[in-house]
Amino acid sequence: MNNQIQDQIESRRTFAIISHPDAGKTTMTEKLLFFGGAIRDAGTVKAKKTGKFATSDWMEIEKQRGISVTSSVMQFDYDDCRINILDTPGHQDFSEDTYRTLMAVDSAVMIVDVAKGIEAQTIKLFKVCRLRGIPIFTFINKMDRQGKEPLELMEELEEVLGIQSYAMNWPIGMGKEFLGIYDRYNNRIEQFRTEEKDRFLPVTDTGELAVDHPMKESTYYKQAMDDIMLLNEAGNDFDVEKIKNGEMTPVFFGSALTNFGVQTFLETYLQFAPTPQPRKTDNDVTINPVSDEFSGFIFKIQANMNPAHRDRIAFVRIVSGKFERGMTVTLARTGKTFKLTQSTQFLADDRETVNEAVAGDIIGLHDTGSYQIGDTITGGKKSFMYEKLPQFTPELFVRVTAKNVMKSKHFHKGIMQLVQEGAIQYYKTLHTEDVILGAVGQLQFEVFEHRMRAEYNVEVRMEPIGNKIARWIMNEEKVTESMSSPRSMLVRDRFDRYVFLFENDFAMRWFQDKNEGIELYSLL
Repeated sequence: MNNQIQDQIESRRTFAIISHPDAGKTTMTEKLLFFGGAIRDAGTVKAKKTGKFATSDWMEIEKQRGISVTSSVMQFDYDDCRINILDTPGHQDFSEDTYRTLMAVDSAVMIVDVAKGIEAQTIKLFKVCRLRGIPIFTFINKMDRQGKEPLELMEELEEVLGIQSYAMNWPIGMGKEFLGIYDRYNNRIEQFRTEEKDRFLPVTDTGELAVDHPMKESTYYKQAMDDIMLLNEAGNDFDVEKIKNGEMTPVFFGSALTNFGVQTFLETYLQFAPTPQPRKTDNDVTINPVSDEFSGFIFKIQANMNPAHRDRIAFVRIVSGKFERGMTVTLARTGKTFKLTQSTQFLADDRETVNEAVAGDIIGLHDTGSYQIGDTITGGKKSFMYEKLPQFTPELFVRVTAKNVMKSKHFHKGIMQLVQEGAIQYYKTLHTEDVILGAVGQLQFEVFEHRMRAEYNVEVRMEPIGNKIARWIMNEEKVTESMSSPRSMLVRDRFDRYVFLFENDFAMRWFQDKNEGIELYSLL
């Protein structure tokens, strides 16, 4: 591989922003795009009355509710780096989309609300990052509001998440008394709500303010100095290796909404965030990003990003080599070869044709139905598959029909396209072929209903059939249709595999006692 391409790969930083809902994740994404010059005006998520919506929320339902329900992909340049941000949905009903997105990044930025601390969804997402050993950078947000004491938050990080922490900066005051941050890493104080020329104040070798300033008389400044002394004496030492291995998280304090501390965070993050990392195949072979051969995997499929064209985009994380538009690739699952002629890069719903991209980049490929989530595409002579992406076992199920039978063609087309995105799962009964949908959370069904109406012009009727325990079968040849009953319904999934939907644990145990030869398994 020539040096120019290697330099391009090493300039890439690809990360996901994770958090509990309302911690300020999408707002943070907006501000990072703003610094990268990708947008001129950062809109807040909740400014619905002004008609100004977050750039990364492109779907109609996201604009109405002020939440993110899909993972957006955005790219911009900053400080000689090409940055790929994946803004994930925070709501737990969309955790499957988020989990898969975390498979496509090299690091994660965790946003924590200063008032709420570590919340349930943050813990879940954090565990996925730990499983993969990816570095985690923490931004404690909303410092311009009252919240928990900073030392308490640091303690919470270590105790609840079981990760060492290192404060890169430290808040001086909070809420209405928020004066700024003491930047431990850059040895300076950054003032809150001040002119750009007065933004930074120097500190002495001993860490005190080096200039006369009213802040010196503040009790908040004195408290911050005491806290920093405590951190210097009793806190963790800064350890680059531990950060790389996901064993230590650098912690930054700031306020994304007021754009305070975000630029300092971004500049420091870029110094320590990993470049594109190697990835293993399903045969445990490690593929290096600087390999000469192009390869990548599909971690997301999104229908109707452009409603006018009813299109579908497969999002590809490039793992190795260089992509060139028009190149011939092999789809490992089918062995088929074809040319990649329609390729795009994104700023939420704005996109442009991309002619070249390298390992670490995320590109979108026009999909006519060829791709599935988890597919590997390769550009060399060798075909291989990357490790499988996680798929969840759904817990909630509904029976779905079209209100207008004349629209059954649109109904089936809409369902199959939305099912391919991976958020809802499709099943059909054996003889009547009734459509049953499964999801991890209720909100997925609401989004499905909304999108069927808005994007396919089909009104649907959804009849809840409650919580079920879905189990697939290892030895399908031993299954007979007579095993199906109201309490252990036998259906087929979209890959035509048998699945039992059990009413509850008791029904599943009863079935297993009666049919000892049937080997059941679940997804994640």
